[in-house]
Amino acid sequence: MPSDKKIVRKGEYMKKLTNLLDEYNQIIIVECDNVSSNQMQKIRTVLRGKAVLLMGKKTMMRKAIRDHVHQNPACEHLIPHLYGNIGFVFTNQDLSEIRELVTSLKVGAPAKAGTVAPNDVIVPAGPTGLEPTQTSFLQALNIGTKISKGQIEILAPVTLIHAGEKVGQSEATLLAKLNIRPFSYGLVPRCVYDHGLIYDNKVLDMTLADVSAVIAKGVSNIAAIGLQIGYPTLASVPHSIMNGFKNLVSIALGTEYTFKEAEQMKDMILHPEKFASAAAAAAPVAEEKKEEKKEEKKEEKEEEEEEEEGDFGLDLFA
Repeated sequence: MPSDKKIVRKGEYMKKLTNLLDEYNQIIIVECDNVSSNQMQKIRTVLRGKAVLLMGKKTMMRKAIRDHVHQNPACEHLIPHLYGNIGFVFTNQDLSEIRELVTSLKVGAPAKAGTVAPNDVIVPAGPTGLEPTQTSFLQALNIGTKISKGQIEILAPVTLIHAGEKVGQSEATLLAKLNIRPFSYGLVPRCVYDHGLIYDNKVLDMTLADVSAVIAKGVSNIAAIGLQIGYPTLASVPHSIMNGFKNLVSIALGTEYTFKEAEQMKDMILHPEKFASAAAAAAPVAEEKKEEKKEEKKEEKEEEEEEEEGDFGLDLFA
């Protein structure tokens, strides 16, 4: 049977979790593998006033959330994501900014034998500071070396470990001798809970321009489908009106029937020289305007330079 102190602590933890679920509508679920308690404390300090980091046992988290579902049904979506070494970052501020804060706090770590490499490990070329007696150790790892000025020098950069591979004892020993700390660990965002919705944290990388592009593409697809099947929609009606106008202009050009909008088109076909001369006359005017703008910009720059030279850097009230 657990002691009375443990029962009290569990009750306090579950109460704290349910209060946070009620207070905050946004949660970043983070993985915290290989993160030390000292690093965790620094992360909490940086997030203070902006977000709350809560860790705990998954069994207690599940129980607290299940008991709280009747008050907040949306939090039930969190349960399938409670696996592995995870924690909650509660916030009501901008999720992108909070995620940047969380991911920026990483600490370098040495390669330990048996761990899975999160990234490629490349040993750079150049002097190593190792004695010539250790040449055979490097050759066993297929690293080309030479002796230069009484120490071993690596001839070319070598990818010692690939991402996803386990670190061997020899590789870990070599990296320790070269004083290379190839890995960095910190909180890794897994997914986001936002007002009852769960989505991948990569969604936070999208900008307003990306969203606008997706919406524009969807509108164009709807318009294309509506035009193809002859079903009017808000997206396709402007195109249908324009296509109908083009057909009317085509009929007016091929017959004696005319209307106000088609008269200019007919006039262009019957008297092309008139519009050609108008376009030729408009070209020099446009060039003159461009030259005037360039001259105005030059004058502004010259005036600014004269003002700066006149001060001689002695303006005490600047």
